Amino acid sequence: MAELPSGLLEACVVVGAPSDKLRDIYQLHQQSRLNELPPLEAEVLQVHAPPFVSKETNSSQSIGPSFSRVQRRKSFIKKKRRDRPAEVLPNGETTEDISVPKDLDLIALPQLCFPGGLQLANEQREDTYHFLVFTDLFGNRTHGVVLQYYRAVQSCQEGAVKNGYRGNSSKSRLYAPFAVCIISKFPYYNALRDCLSCLVVQLRPARQADFEETVKEFSAKLSLVPLPPPGQLHVSFSLRPLQVVLPSREDQDSPVIDIDLHLPFLCFTHKTLLQVLSCILQEQRLVFFSADWARLTLVAESLLLYLQPLSWQQPYVPVLARGMLDFLMAPTAFMMGCHISHFEEVAAETEELILVNIDDGIIQSSWSESIDLPAIPQAAAESFLSRAECLQLHYDLELCHLGAGTDVNTLRCQRRGWQTRLNTQIQNIALELVVNLFRGVQDFLNHEHRVFNSEEFLRTREPADQSFYQKVLETHIFHSFLRDRLNRKRDTFTRMEQNTRNHAHRFRAMTESPRRPPMSELSRTGYSSCTNPNDRLSKRLGASLPNLDQPANYTTTAISSNRSASLRKMTPDIGLKFPQREVKVFHLPDFPPPLAYQYVQNYYSNMVASLGRAINMTPPEESALLARYHYLRGLVNTVSNRRLDALEDFQSLYKTDSDIFPSQMVKTLVDSLPEAERLQAHKRPELKRLISRVKRDQERELARHSNGQEEGAVKRFQLPKKYMQLEEFVKCIQESGIAKDQGTIHRLFDALTLGHQKQVDPDLFRVFYTIWKETEAEAQEVCLPPSVLDHIDPSECVFKLSSSVKTSRGVGKIAMTQRRLFLLTDGRPGYVEVAQYRDLEEVKVSSAPFLLLRIPSLKLRVRGRKEAFEANLKTETELWNLMVKEMWAGRNIADQHKDPQYMQQALTNALLMDAVVGSLQSSKAIYAASKLGHFDRIKMEVPMMVPKTTAETLKHKINPSLELAAPQAVDVLLYTPGQLWVSVRGGKVMVFDASSWSLTHTCHVGNARLNCMLAVDKDQVWMGSEDSVIYIISMVAMVCNRQLTEHRAEVTGLALDTDKYSQKVAYSCSAEGTVMVWDVPTLQVKRHFRLSCDRLQSISSCNGVLWCCSRDLIMEVWRNGTVKHQLNLPEQQKGSAATFSSVLLLLERAELWSVCVDSGEVCIWHIKDTSKPFHRVTLQDCTRCYCMIKVKNQVWVGGVGRSATKGKIYILDAERYQVLKELQGHSDKVTALCSAEDRYILSGAGKHDGKIAIWKVE
Repeated sequence: MAELPSGLLEACVVVGAPSDKLRDIYQLHQQSRLNELPPLEAEVLQVHAPPFVSKETNSSQSIGPSFSRVQRRKSFIKKKRRDRPAEVLPNGETTEDISVPKDLDLIALPQLCFPGGLQLANEQREDTYHFLVFTDLFGNRTHGVVLQYYRAVQSCQEGAVKNGYRGNSSKSRLYAPFAVCIISKFPYYNALRDCLSCLVVQLRPARQADFEETVKEFSAKLSLVPLPPPGQLHVSFSLRPLQVVLPSREDQDSPVIDIDLHLPFLCFTHKTLLQVLSCILQEQRLVFFSADWARLTLVAESLLLYLQPLSWQQPYVPVLARGMLDFLMAPTAFMMGCHISHFEEVAAETEELILVNIDDGIIQSSWSESIDLPAIPQAAAESFLSRAECLQLHYDLELCHLGAGTDVNTLRCQRRGWQTRLNTQIQNIALELVVNLFRGVQDFLNHEHRVFNSEEFLRTREPADQSFYQKVLETHIFHSFLRDRLNRKRDTFTRMEQNTRNHAHRFRAMTESPRRPPMSELSRTGYSSCTNPNDRLSKRLGASLPNLDQPANYTTTAISSNRSASLRKMTPDIGLKFPQREVKVFHLPDFPPPLAYQYVQNYYSNMVASLGRAINMTPPEESALLARYHYLRGLVNTVSNRRLDALEDFQSLYKTDSDIFPSQMVKTLVDSLPEAERLQAHKRPELKRLISRVKRDQERELARHSNGQEEGAVKRFQLPKKYMQLEEFVKCIQESGIAKDQGTIHRLFDALTLGHQKQVDPDLFRVFYTIWKETEAEAQEVCLPPSVLDHIDPSECVFKLSSSVKTSRGVGKIAMTQRRLFLLTDGRPGYVEVAQYRDLEEVKVSSAPFLLLRIPSLKLRVRGRKEAFEANLKTETELWNLMVKEMWAGRNIADQHKDPQYMQQALTNALLMDAVVGSLQSSKAIYAASKLGHFDRIKMEVPMMVPKTTAETLKHKINPSLELAAPQAVDVLLYTPGQLWVSVRGGKVMVFDASSWSLTHTCHVGNARLNCMLAVDKDQVWMGSEDSVIYIISMVAMVCNRQLTEHRAEVTGLALDTDKYSQKVAYSCSAEGTVMVWDVPTLQVKRHFRLSCDRLQSISSCNGVLWCCSRDLIMEVWRNGTVKHQLNLPEQQKGSAATFSSVLLLLERAELWSVCVDSGEVCIWHIKDTSKPFHRVTLQDCTRCYCMIKVKNQVWVGGVGRSATKGKIYILDAERYQVLKELQGHSDKVTALCSAEDRYILSGAGKHDGKIAIWKVE
């Protein structure tokens, strides 16, 4: 039997005083022999847990017997009575056979249900509610909502104790409290409180004899409630008199939020609230105090939700009973809550606690009335405060324009809508705080080695903020956050950080290495303010989120205490809101009156039917809502044992929203299928595919674990402690973030080991690393005055600054940026242009006369200037000579190849030269550093000349492998308006902004290579993969949450057309010859057929006919699958290894063009005469062709030259069949071509090059 998915109810527990004690006290009370009512010890009286009904249960039995199968009577008395043997009932059953959730701790529960103790009363008291959180050894949390209510205790003539309202009025009454605790795996605090409010209405008039049955029936009803899937569908049910709503989670990784998130804003000032959040982030030992038990949990839960997606990893007990105060002696960090009456006692007897008084809104430490801990960094705090001031926290203001409501559920619905809107605003403000605190963390991660360079991250923080970050970086909460970043988790933090990253930062992320903040960012608050670090606004944080419509060089100003009124008027969520989808509510049917098996099955059937109607009424374009309905129906079918129907519903999630696919539930469901049902499933193609996929995923998971792949490990970069061979050295340099390119690291290894054994001394590496970091820090401390900033680009950084020297143009320091050299004059800082690298004509070491000596100097000749620039750099001359030559060579090669990465590589080489010279301190230091002059050597030895035709046509280059140690092949290219889609190894898809060619999004679709991409409509890009799946990415949301799984082999081609009814249809083909026709709106297969061929490679559609290309055939196929014509390989290529690699249809000319893998020839066929090609075009110096594309009246062919390092593109005239141009812009074969609005052609190359070239179409 499959383990059923968790519903709303895990268990319902009734806690109160034992009846014998109540009887004794009641008798004494009636005899007036009690001076005061004694406290009693609470005990568990009842436990109700699902399943409540089963098929074996006699359907004619009432609710009592139907529960008794799993709810046999058991006495949960004191601990000392638990060891006695199980009592045997007259019918032979034992009292120990009871279904109690395995994670439920019944020992501690009574104390937590009555945290202040169980106290009798002389008068009726008001019902109270409070909330509990239970945490198991693995950190999994369970939640409880507790109702405490009082019932009158009275004596009958027989002497038995009964509860109710009828009694002897001549004696004073006695009231005993009972607690009903609903336990759930999800924090539905408001909903479960509503449920208990409905229960207490039924319990008040109930007799004692009916009490247990009433609670049982209530529990059974809640056990029938399915939980809503993540997303836009809530679930509601009626418990009379209230309509209870279960809100869904925002997504799979988000928590349930059924709580009033503004409560902490009502309890604390905004600054105090930030202090509390700072203590949580630093994992202090926090104790919350309140006179209201409910407030403890609600405030603590709200605070933890503010910090999402960071999650608290330490002990968490928001309500401590009176007898649990010793928990506060724990030596670890924790969050706990106590009654305010224990405040003085806890403060006096325990040390190093942070005490938070919720009722008074005060935070202090147990050793003083102030908090001596680092505060939240100023820039992030200012942004939070300015937004928090604008929150509207009072619901009464919403009611001013409304009349008095007469329907309680309508009033509750209005309040719930207001609360949801306010919760969203608070979540956005809190998320912005977290993003501002940890923005840029991913820049210091090495995903390949799973290393976080904490030291370098700290260097980029403001000096005043470093103590805060030093503490936070050591916490478990931050370690968990890092693990998610390394696993590339796309959560709310990732989405907001990406959406609010300004344009300039995105562009720099794709081009600049090593990493430095630009001068405009370092100096945005002016030259004078930079002299005092405490006055600077954080380099990485703004007053608020950047306005993406403003130009890249726009600079924000600091927010100060006298910030402008316009800033005060900002709305709490401006710039933060993500598109809010309309939320739907699914109303469950009324609960069945007698909860017997057939009635429960009818209830499930009604729910399935209702969900079916909802599915039929939902249009196909609302795929996300359809997915939620299918998920819910699959859940209901699972619990009602309709396994095959459940699997069908879950299978449909691939086409609607695969993000919510319940992998573990489906795996359990498949494993539990009886043999007969398994045979039925294999007869249904879609279920057979699902079962195969589940099995395949299980095997992949087992293989991953057996290979020891650990997703949880996070390492901090540490300096080596032993000698390093080349392999260890490469890994160490990559982990440190200094460089990633293996060629550069190999040259650095040669430089550091010059004249020694080929291994690097750890002491030498420590010196080298220290100098590298010191140089980086010195560069970041350079703060240029506005008069200098006016002369350089906003994105420029000063990477190296010389000592003060005499030059031919004055005295000052020579500054090196990635674009130029300039002189920063002494005295009042001024700017003197020395040279842009591309304008240099000569760089050499010279000597300048000084008295009777000759001082070494650097001499530069610049194009357009008569006089040379000379600088008396003395001992620095040789180093600057090497660096400037490398930068000059890098600039020239970058300009020739239109590839900015060459310039960035040259810059890295120059900075490594500086660090090598500083660390070696020997006569051979300059010679060792010259080993890093890669581009200067290339320029001298083998000039990288670009052919004139190529240079004129080539416009730009993009490197998708910039962040990787080695380049990856570009598999597929696709252009959609404004965006370039690039597929590289392993299902990685990168999206570039076509206006700046900067990276905007990255996502992974499966783990296999992608073969093809197709823009199907304004919001869908389809991607065919080697794993036989078609992945669908939404262009608006940039998520891949739909999949088409009908193919049985790798998907090799996609095409789009309209059918005879002008409806849009898509075609897909797979390697074994299957062609499928898809209805685009519904994603259903309209028909499919199979062609007999050797590996079907591509498909195109035009005028009602399909053209399908395999290795050895090109087929013209009618839409019904009938082959109309067939083209074979040209005669002279038969028998060889040649196969078709690409075909191109030119309908206006009734021609078909084809190229082959092992041929440098283009064959041109007449569509009406397919016996042989009527024309052939031989491509000079070409051995293989891989791809073709038509643009205007040209055909572009991508291939490789006789030298494997020459990726070639040939431009052919489509009318005259002549080669117009031969382009050589890649160092590996050209594997992909695409057109951008017929103005540009983009080409992608193999793994030895891995770049994308952008060519102008003439």
